[in-house]
Amino acid sequence: MKSRFGFSKIAILAIIAGAGLLTAMITLALVHKKANEVDYDKYDANVVIEGTEDNGNIPDHIKGSADAPVKIFEYADYQCPGCATTNPRLNKLIEEYDGKLAVVYRNFLLSYHQNGTAAASAAEAAGLQGYWKPYADKLFANQSSWEYADASDRTDIFVDYFEKVSDGKGDVAKFKADMGSAEVKKKIDFDMGLGRKVDVPGTPALYIDGEWIDFSNHGTEEKFYELLRQKIDAKLNAEQEA
Repeated sequence: MKSRFGFSKIAILAIIAGAGLLTAMITLALVHKKANEVDYDKYDANVVIEGTEDNGNIPDHIKGSADAPVKIFEYADYQCPGCATTNPRLNKLIEEYDGKLAVVYRNFLLSYHQNGTAAASAAEAAGLQGYWKPYADKLFANQSSWEYADASDRTDIFVDYFEKVSDGKGDVAKFKADMGSAEVKKKIDFDMGLGRKVDVPGTPALYIDGEWIDFSNHGTEEKFYELLRQKIDAKLNAEQEA
């Protein structure tokens, strides 16, 4: 029997059932999404974060001594030219302060960098085999060689870098698999969430004790070192007086 609108009762019941199913599916999806959202209130962005379920069990990456009294928290993108310039400068400061300074690196990817996510994934994959620091340095030092590479060439380049930094001892198959793993994605997403929590204004962003270090007017290498040394020395002096 058709209703006065031209639909049979069966058709109407089917439409109602379909709408109910759709509502249930949407509700389930929202519940699932909520359950998988990270509660960033649990995390202090100004301390080194260990591996947890939220970050794919991949802890913060540290250059220098983990026990250093001064830690710079850096949010950066491997395809960011300013980050590439800053990287060797930070490495130099770590050596200069000899155990008193460490840099904690976190991913903060810029959407317009076509290979930024792939580079971060490669660095995290290398890190799972103990090669994060040399791999990160390799990416920054050779940024112009891969930043605009297509997907196929990019993978070949990243594998080549891994073989070089591991001196041929790394597991290439594992490296390639880890680049696309859920754990690596979680780590990158987690870092991005921390960056949003502290309102990262751009990359590279450097923080000491939660204070953003604005070196926008300190573009030269000499002025960059001058500003960072002032901040580091002030922190060291405060530690000694405490």
